[in-house]
Amino acid sequence: MACDNASPFETSEMLASFVASTPLLDSTWRICSHANAVAPRGYVVEVAGGVGYLAFSGVQVVGGSDSELCDPKWGSMVPLDAASNGLFSALKSPVEEEEGEERPVMVHAGFLQLFLDFYGNCNFQDQMTLLERSNCKSIVITGHSIGAAAAALTSLWLLCRSSSSSSSSIPLLCITFGSPLLGNSALSKAILRERWVGSFCHVVSKHDIIPRLLFAPPSAHILSLLHLCHFGTNSIPEEALFSYVLSCAGKAAEEVEGLSESDGLCFTPLGTYVFCSEEGGICLDNGASVVKMMHLLFSRSCPRQSTEDHFKYGEYIGKLLLQFLKRRELQGEEGGLGLNGSTYDAGVSLALQSSGIDRQEMVLGSARDCLEMARQNGSTRNLNSAHLAVRLSKITPNRAQIEWYKALCDGSEEQLGYYDTFRQMRTAKREHAVNMSRVVLATFWNGMVGMWERNELPIDFHRRSKWVNASQSYKLLVEPLDIADYYRMEKHREKGHYIENGRERRYRVFDRWWRERRGGEKSGSNRKNFASLPQDSCFWARVEEAKESVEMAKKETEPMKLSAVLGRISDFEKYVGGLIDSKEVSRDVLFANSSYSKWLQEWTALKPRFQQLIDS
Repeated sequence: MACDNASPFETSEMLASFVASTPLLDSTWRICSHANAVAPRGYVVEVAGGVGYLAFSGVQVVGGSDSELCDPKWGSMVPLDAASNGLFSALKSPVEEEEGEERPVMVHAGFLQLFLDFYGNCNFQDQMTLLERSNCKSIVITGHSIGAAAAALTSLWLLCRSSSSSSSSIPLLCITFGSPLLGNSALSKAILRERWVGSFCHVVSKHDIIPRLLFAPPSAHILSLLHLCHFGTNSIPEEALFSYVLSCAGKAAEEVEGLSESDGLCFTPLGTYVFCSEEGGICLDNGASVVKMMHLLFSRSCPRQSTEDHFKYGEYIGKLLLQFLKRRELQGEEGGLGLNGSTYDAGVSLALQSSGIDRQEMVLGSARDCLEMARQNGSTRNLNSAHLAVRLSKITPNRAQIEWYKALCDGSEEQLGYYDTFRQMRTAKREHAVNMSRVVLATFWNGMVGMWERNELPIDFHRRSKWVNASQSYKLLVEPLDIADYYRMEKHREKGHYIENGRERRYRVFDRWWRERRGGEKSGSNRKNFASLPQDSCFWARVEEAKESVEMAKKETEPMKLSAVLGRISDFEKYVGGLIDSKEVSRDVLFANSSYSKWLQEWTALKPRFQQLIDS
């Protein structure tokens, strides 16, 4: 290996060092420990240093009965969206697995019920509202043991809620200590899809059994151990039970390596993991590497250590910064890990030492393989990004053809405009060529979104100006053609209107990228000339809905229904008026024969008939 080869393992150790070197981790554990002491079965809220903290106690009861915790049904998984009455709507879409099968997002039934019990409490709702409306620069949700599961679900709920809001939200971070696993692989992939991986930081000690416990299928024995730990009881598991959990963790590690088959129903890690030991810590965000590292570190444990470690997070965090600040004398040290002058080997050695794995241990080779897995994933992301840039340049002719077509429509004496010309397919051969370019572009952008959702691109990909601007430009240019095709083929009669029933996911993703980049600001407020394209890419879909509303108004005789229809038309009038005043539409919107102009003519003639109802 070349000496100048960049090593991500050094970065993983440095990232863990950075997390530990800030006051955040220490402050979070302090508040979390305080919640364990003073708020059993509850939580505490605190604001310190401009950060708002919500800490769930590790002592919790689910369903009002302690006996329910040992019921295997309590340990099963349930569909997240259906079981929570839509509180997690952003995660309701099934996730496609590698074999092409779609799986719903599922979570631990008992943990979800615990969150719902909190959510149903008015005081909890009030506390969350106060926290969000405070002057905090960020919010940290935390918890230990079962309280960590409640913290993770609360964070997911807040992230889902903010994703459906057009306004910018307070940055949120979930930090857990000794958290049990929460849901299936579909949940982990959905969080990757939503780009929320960086919002979850799970601190796991090298021997703690609780984060590994749910690799084993739910049973009375497994849940009994979880029951004891969640009440703060330092109970030593039987040797057979410990060995069973270790065996199940090993099977999970084999599944992520493709050495055995998975049914997709197992509990899976999500987010970023900080593995801590007395020697330091490392960060991993690759799910397969996390599973393998959880098994490797646990294989060096014993029944007593497996529960003792669950209650030693205060010690580990107290030592973490001190250990990182110590000079690491790796070279020339007797029994050291060996560097051989390579930054790659140095990075591996540093990461292995931080995880507490010694050179003499039998698991050393497997640990290196685990870190190599994470390394390959990181380097592949950058390569994928570079390849995408090349492919983007290759589809430039297709985009140019559509831009040429738009310019042709804008200059036509027919005064139809870009949208209506394509909707009517006036020249079959010309529109067919444009349609083929539209399909080529859609294929590229769908592929890119798929890679982004599978975490195959750099973590900040969706914040890079090149891709945010390119996706926004594509959306404004091509989505009007998608809308035209949707209504020309009369798909709305079968599926419903485009915005709710026909809009491709890629456009919703690009909406979010653009909104997050601009911080919720409104664009184009100081325009002197009309935009080249409507700045609302769904503008023509709204026109189509308004056309149907006018037709409904003509036929409706029931006063209440008619009033609702007229209200929608009035809202659309105000909306378009604002766009025109701010010049956020293109000039072809106002062409004499455009769909909007014809709608306006018809509604202007019809409006006096309903004026009394409108005024009232």
